[in-house]
Amino acid sequence: MLKPFLDSNRIEAGCDEVGRGCLSGPVVAAAVILPMDYANEFINDSKKLSKRNREDLVSEIKTEAIAWSVAEASVAEIDSINILNASFLAMNRAISSLDSKPEFLLIDGNRFKTTLDIPFACIIKGDAMYASIAAASILAKVYRDNLMVDLAKEFPGYDWENNAGYPTPKHRAGIRSLGLTPWHRKSFKHLPEQLPLF
Repeated sequence: MLKPFLDSNRIEAGCDEVGRGCLSGPVVAAAVILPMDYANEFINDSKKLSKRNREDLVSEIKTEAIAWSVAEASVAEIDSINILNASFLAMNRAISSLDSKPEFLLIDGNRFKTTLDIPFACIIKGDAMYASIAAASILAKVYRDNLMVDLAKEFPGYDWENNAGYPTPKHRAGIRSLGLTPWHRKSFKHLPEQLPLF
């Protein structure tokens, strides 16, 4: 069972992002405030859960959470400000969109940049330690995976419905044969033999 909070004397929001290493699609972040007494043994780092388990947990999280939010940073923003800053942007948007303002943020990872007036702690592998971060990772991943499935219908041939935009052999084969789409990050190196476009 993951820890329910870092400090029980304040309202904490967990925040995580997904899609940083993808060649295509937006980066997506989620923020979640869970009740202090909430416990669910199945909530864990989204990467450790099956697709079915993640999808089953989404409605549970949305129903039980005090507040939750999902936000994006676009491909254009990724190319403009770089993927790390775009990840921070998506996380800030998710936190700002919460119905209840948290008193403290639990951020997955080792870095965070914000203009929000909310103290925070960066926690490496936090999605495997704290329930609110894990819940955020689940919401973000399911949202982004579903988005890439929808985009795959518009742009077939890249296997996005299975790889979610990550640099798999089938994705790279699609790039070689079909070229890039408007959803590809132009600042990324798409093929091993290729330099980024800018």
